[in-house]
Amino acid sequence: MERDEHKKCVISALTDAQKIAFAPLTFQAVAAMLELGLLKQIDSRPECIYVLKEELNLSEYTVSTLLEVAEASGIVNSNDGIYSITPLGQAFLYDEMTRVNFNFVKDVCYKGAEKLTESFITGEPKGLKAMFGDAATIYPYLSKLPQDMKNSWFEFDHYYSDNCFDIVYKIITPVSQIFDIGANTGKFEKVCRKYNKDINLTLIDLPQNIEVIRNDPELAGCKFHAANILEEADNLPEISGAVVMSQFLDCFSPQQIKFILEKVAKTALDDTKIYILEPFIDRQKFEGAKLSLVHTSLYFTCMANGCSKMYSFSEMETIIKDAGLKVNAVYDALGAHDYTLLECVKNV
Repeated sequence: MERDEHKKCVISALTDAQKIAFAPLTFQAVAAMLELGLLKQIDSRPECIYVLKEELNLSEYTVSTLLEVAEASGIVNSNDGIYSITPLGQAFLYDEMTRVNFNFVKDVCYKGAEKLTESFITGEPKGLKAMFGDAATIYPYLSKLPQDMKNSWFEFDHYYSDNCFDIVYKIITPVSQIFDIGANTGKFEKVCRKYNKDINLTLIDLPQNIEVIRNDPELAGCKFHAANILEEADNLPEISGAVVMSQFLDCFSPQQIKFILEKVAKTALDDTKIYILEPFIDRQKFEGAKLSLVHTSLYFTCMANGCSKMYSFSEMETIIKDAGLKVNAVYDALGAHDYTLLECVKNV
């Protein structure tokens, strides 16, 4: 009996191994089915190959080959030659998280992923360097990315943290002023303005990003401060009230995070509260969420900077303590994607 069970485990493992071996081709097959309208057509009405090829003006070869892959992958079912969509297939059509993740991998990560090993060895984002030869990180080049790539990058970036900004605002206020380090497109500031149009807001980011958002009419009245926070120079304004870093520190290595936190603490007045908003790997309720986060780390490796990752709570807590700060409060399970907000203060 034990031998039979072992044999079943081995067979199952070999099946899973083939799924990984052919995963890049499965991925592109799903992309093709979406772009050709095949999944959408089957979802609207189960059909046979011959009807589908006529309705979509595709060859029999195209429809049959893609549907064979889709059936083997659990994306569609076949009953007497009639194909119908499964819940897995519908996820690619209707689930927003799946759509955002899929497009991010397809448009931003896919080509660069072949440089993953080289990126690990060198500590540089070799996938990005294939596009911009002198690129150390993706961030100064966001405005220069091809349009599809740019759209998918910002959709991915905004999708996760945006849905908890209202909660974060209510936690950190009332406060005299807010300094947003790594402000990106100013999404958090727009939420703040929704509740208090007179709140004092300062957006801090790279010069290239500040130039993009400086003239946004929704950010009129905000202060803008252009700085590369990794520079040794004292290039931050005097900070008081609250500092917010929303999904910002995961863009850096542990050593860089420690440097950033020390730099912020040096510039901030003693009673300043420093808020770190992150989706920590070890604070996720669902397996799919953890899977998404650990794979996002690979994007950082080959495309973003070659050295950062999505962190666990325990990793970040250690870095915070090493930087001379202490975690004053922890707010878990914020928003739809289980973000954690850490309230940190200076050790004085």
